[in-house]
Amino acid sequence: MNAPASPPPNVPLGELMELTTPGAPLPFAVLDSMGRLLLAAGKQLQDADQLHALMERGGCVDPVEAEAARAAARAAAGGGAASAGGAGWGPVVRQRTWFDRMERQIWTLDELLRGLGRGSTTAAQLEAFADGYIALVERHPDPALYLCVRQYDRRFALYALTHALHTATVSLLTARQLGWAAEDQRCAVRAALTMNASIVELQARMAEQNEAPNARQMAQIRAHPQESAQLLRKAGVQEADWLQAIEQHHERPGGGGYPQGLNEVGTQAHLLRAADVFTAKISPRAFRAPLTTQLAARQLFQEEKGGPVAAGLIKAVGIYPPGDFVWLKNGDAGIVVHRAAPGRGTVVVSLFGANGRPVPGSPRRDTAQPEFAITGSLAEKANLPRVLPEQVYGLLDQEAPPA
Repeated sequence: MNAPASPPPNVPLGELMELTTPGAPLPFAVLDSMGRLLLAAGKQLQDADQLHALMERGGCVDPVEAEAARAAARAAAGGGAASAGGAGWGPVVRQRTWFDRMERQIWTLDELLRGLGRGSTTAAQLEAFADGYIALVERHPDPALYLCVRQYDRRFALYALTHALHTATVSLLTARQLGWAAEDQRCAVRAALTMNASIVELQARMAEQNEAPNARQMAQIRAHPQESAQLLRKAGVQEADWLQAIEQHHERPGGGGYPQGLNEVGTQAHLLRAADVFTAKISPRAFRAPLTTQLAARQLFQEEKGGPVAAGLIKAVGIYPPGDFVWLKNGDAGIVVHRAAPGRGTVVVSLFGANGRPVPGSPRRDTAQPEFAITGSLAEKANLPRVLPEQVYGLLDQEAPPA
């Protein structure tokens, strides 16, 4: 009996460049060399830099999907029924938004962290990226928190990158809540973005595996604070607080952390650890569902014994942060879009009424009004609908398409 034929190999992304139009949805999913999802079908390819980053990560496409996309392109070119619009992948370019710019941060950070390992990334580049990210979050902090909380994206292969960005968001808002000076806020963001520079690929594998880390992985994890700091030193980073935050971000005041079991921990490292742990707990992995923001906050508060860092983080994020599904007193179920501000309470977009049917127009509710007060978080989130941020915030900060 003949052995079954091996499936054809995946198609390198570089061979499909004619089907990749910046600003248009991809007609196929992009995988890495291990078959892990990097960019889902229908996601937008932002620009040539992102395409380059995908190819650097071994980007490839399932041969069946590749051939289907080629067939659709041939049909479109010949005027057949599978037109560009009908195929869902054509050259329509919409205006870019703030959300697109946030997506591009993933790929820019990927290039920078990979460059650290190659010796091609400089301290100045990291500082410039951190400053740009701060500007994006400052422009729309509530949507930035929404992206941290409402993580539907199953691209576990990018976990190290998205986690670094989310930790940077929480670190920045917490540092601001604590009244830190602007330079200290910048240091907190720089540290969050680079804390795991030496284990980017390891984090991707661990986010996808269904078992606990093995002994070899644990050894890499315990070594990464020093190794990441060393990569930064080689890149020219000299800022003592930044380097110390990286080296100590898994230490615990009073001992019990790693790798040195220090009793005293720097202020930057203390905040970074809190933001790192909090955002990790609310992020989905292949082997576990995320914790609710309320439970993650409660655990942090208990671990920190109600200290100022935990209290500051919880106040900065909010008890019901943007992206959280909640019940309202009038019976509606909705999603938080804005934290409370002077003159109004937390803002919730009503999605479903007490009868379980969609609320027409998805109105915004000011929860400071008694009839719209939040009565609790939805306990069962497994079957909740996917709510894209553009659905509740609109297309923020549209940019002109590239020439």
